[in-house]
Amino acid sequence: MEAREMICIVCPMGCKLEVMRDKTSPTGYTVTGQKCSRGESYGVTEMVNPTRALTSTVKIKKGFLPRLPVRTNGAIPKGKIFQVMELLNTVEVEAPVAAAQVIIKDVLETGIDIIASRSMDSLI
Repeated sequence: MEAREMICIVCPMGCKLEVMRDKTSPTGYTVTGQKCSRGESYGVTEMVNPTRALTSTVKIKKGFLPRLPVRTNGAIPKGKIFQVMELLNTVEVEAPVAAAQVIIKDVLETGIDIIASRSMDSLI
């Protein structure tokens, strides 16, 4: 079986990982090259179900800025990022908004929420 090489993005070290399918391993994969235990977990996750955190903006009415920065409160499946972005393009909230306020609960049934990245007071 061919190995897949990748760079771990969990911490600033950027370890060069090599991930191979291994039926004898409890995870089903063998990861080498990591300098910490998080690298192994990242390598397996990237092979099974790659996920990413997402940051973006949504429209806001009555805010002192035209857009409100938002983010996911966890990682969503990589394959759903464009669907979430399309959904965010349709969202408009109204000020005031508090930091960490949920904007979209359980986005696309991922179990992850879209939350405000900052507070924004109303102009009025």
